[in-house]
Amino acid sequence: MGRLQWLLRNIRRYFLNPEAIILTLFFILLYYYFFHSDKVWNVFERVRVRLELKWAGQFDRVPSNGERTITSEKSKASWELIKDNVGVYAIQGRRPHMEDRFNVITNLEHTNTSIYGIFDGHGGDFAADFTEKTLFKTIMVRLLKAALAESEENLAVMLTEEILHVDEQLLQIEKSTKEISGTTCLVALQRHPLLYVANVGDSRGVLCDQDNNMVPLSFDHKPHQLRERKRIRKAGGFISFNGVWRVAGVLATSRALGDYPLKDRNFVIAEPDILTFNMEELKPRFMILATDGLWDAFSNEEAVQFIRERLDEPHYGAKSIVLQAYYRGSLDNITVIIINFEANRTVEVSSKDVKV
Repeated sequence: MGRLQWLLRNIRRYFLNPEAIILTLFFILLYYYFFHSDKVWNVFERVRVRLELKWAGQFDRVPSNGERTITSEKSKASWELIKDNVGVYAIQGRRPHMEDRFNVITNLEHTNTSIYGIFDGHGGDFAADFTEKTLFKTIMVRLLKAALAESEENLAVMLTEEILHVDEQLLQIEKSTKEISGTTCLVALQRHPLLYVANVGDSRGVLCDQDNNMVPLSFDHKPHQLRERKRIRKAGGFISFNGVWRVAGVLATSRALGDYPLKDRNFVIAEPDILTFNMEELKPRFMILATDGLWDAFSNEEAVQFIRERLDEPHYGAKSIVLQAYYRGSLDNITVIIINFEANRTVEVSSKDVKV
C-alpha cells in the first residue's frame, strides 16, 4: 500500500501539476502546427462557418426556391441542368475557382445507352475540362460504331480502355505545356438491364434500391488504403500525413487522370475500378453521383435518405442537397447528379397505357 501511495503522490507531483499540463498542451499544439496544420485549420474554418450560419439562423435549413442569396452571394456561381429523368446542380462554393465538370447523355441514339459523368479537378480546371469533353466524345463514337456495325461491345473493357486512352492524351499535352492539373473521373453507363460504373479517384456514386437501402456504386481511392499504399511504395513513392494522407505529401487521392509530375513516376495511376449492377434485380429508385464536396458533409446513408424525401422537387433533390452541404460547411466545389429511375419508369408506363 505504501508503494502505491508513493506512486500516486509522484504522479500528482510531476505529471498533474499545472506546469506539466501546460507544457504538454504546448507540445501537442506545436506538433499539430507543423504536421497537421491543414486539418486543424480546416476544422477551425468549418466551425467558424457553422457558427456564422447558426447565428444567421441558416444552418440545417434548405433555402426556398425563391431565395437567391445562396447563389448570388455565397456560392459565387452555380450551374444546373434538368433533362429527362436527370437533375444536376453545382456550385463553386467557398473555393476561388470552379474545377468541377459534369456531362449527361440520355438514351444515345441507336445504342439504347445513357452516360453520366462527373469530374473533380485539382491544380486547375484544365484536366477536368479536357477529360469531360474528350472522354464523352470517344465513348459516344465507340458506342455508335459498334451499333452501326451490329457488333457486341464489352462495355466494362471499353470504359477502361477509353479512360486510359484519354489519360495518355492528357499527359502528352501536360508534358508539352508544363500543365500540372489532374481530375477524378466517375462515369456511369446504363444499358438495360446493366449499369456499369467506372471510378478513378474520390468522387462517389450511391444508389437507392427498391427497399430504400443504400448501395455503394464506387469506392474512393485513398493513399492510406493497403492496396494503394503498397502500389505507391513499390513504385518508389511514399505517402505522408498533411491534414489527410497524401501521395508524396501532395495529392489526397491515389488515382487520377493527369497529374503529370506524379503520373510520370507511377505514384498516381488512372486505372479505373469497374463495378457492374443488374438493374432488374435492384430495381433502383434513384442514383447519386457527386464530387467530394458533397461527401465532406454527407455520409452515403444520409445522402440517400435526404434525396428520398425530395424526389418530387424540380432537380429531384440535387439543388437541395448541394445547398445543404454548403450550409453544413463544405469548403469545396459541390456537384451532384441525380438520376431518378422512378420518373423514367413512370414515363414508360404512361406511354404503354396510351390507346390508339
